[in-house]
Amino acid sequence: MRQANIQTLTVALQELREHTLSAFVCYQRADKLLIPLAAGLNPPLWELGHVAWFQEYWVARNQQRQCGLALDLTHARLPSALATADLWFDSAKVPHPTRWHQALPTQEQCLQYAEQTLTQTLELLQQETNDSPALYFYWLVLQHEAMHLEASAYMAQSLEVAFDTPWRHLVQRQTNQPPLPVSVRLPAQTWTLGSGHLQFCFDNELSMQRFDLHAFEIALQPVSWGQYLAFVAATGHRLPPYLQAASSGFETQVFGCWRPLAMTDVAVHLSWHDAQAYCAWAKCRLPTEAEWDCAAKTLQDFEWGDVWEWTQDTFAPFEDFVSHPYVEYSAPWFGSRKVLRGAAHLTHPVVRHLNYRNFFTPERCDIYSGFRTCAL
Repeated sequence: MRQANIQTLTVALQELREHTLSAFVCYQRADKLLIPLAAGLNPPLWELGHVAWFQEYWVARNQQRQCGLALDLTHARLPSALATADLWFDSAKVPHPTRWHQALPTQEQCLQYAEQTLTQTLELLQQETNDSPALYFYWLVLQHEAMHLEASAYMAQSLEVAFDTPWRHLVQRQTNQPPLPVSVRLPAQTWTLGSGHLQFCFDNELSMQRFDLHAFEIALQPVSWGQYLAFVAATGHRLPPYLQAASSGFETQVFGCWRPLAMTDVAVHLSWHDAQAYCAWAKCRLPTEAEWDCAAKTLQDFEWGDVWEWTQDTFAPFEDFVSHPYVEYSAPWFGSRKVLRGAAHLTHPVVRHLNYRNFFTPERCDIYSGFRTCAL
């Protein structure tokens, strides 16, 4: 999607909205539109309205699309197709707890709003050219919706909602993992994180920052359940969520259903603190972001994409960072989150890219997160 043209964006936007609506139907069928207030959750109706609002705000209501990254953030937006949508769905201005107490539109109104905003977006996209700076905003809203789709998945996991994941067939998962990770040693070298100016990327990926890496040894696969549960047995460390002991081993809960746990599967729903505790026991460490990036881009057998992988590093800007128009995306979170790299098995393919930097607070384990290790 980082070299997308109008035709590619059109198909992707349509398909992704179908997946968003399918996810919403899962909550409807489970009668889970009213959910408890909790960190990491949002009311599903608010989520649907927010995705539609974000798309409309940056595309149909944006009168400076043609300016691309140079647009004036203070310019007057066109009115929303849904009256007072800004008061309901602007995540930068609506505090998280408030989202449970708003008099939101009805389900029918939100679904109609989602349909209307997509129609507007697609009609405007057909009027653009493939070299227009405006295409950045179509890519942005596509990425944003895909991220919220993954959030819907880990919310469903938390709420024990039977969840359909129709986009998973688009992801080629690794099937040749050996029973134990294999490590590779990389030589000392200078490695550069980030990239030059690209039409489609996030602001926290831009600019170039060099790192002098010492020689390091890194696992080709993330830590498996067999490895992680050996650590739990040896130390008494708490079990991660969605896991329980059974008469024949362990079981894992997936969208409310318990099933046998495969010890060769990648361990998931682990926090950064869990990863650090494992490393202290196993006498290893997490890779730095630069080490992860170097290994992923230079090692042919480096396997990634089953879990978001914690790194040592705190989320920070590269040198000469400049915010993109969606200023709330990166800058507010520098210094308070840890960097995760890769992708999870439920990450939509439009988001998957080796340069993508994910970031969450270190205690989060509801997300699809795991880790790989480096030798000390």
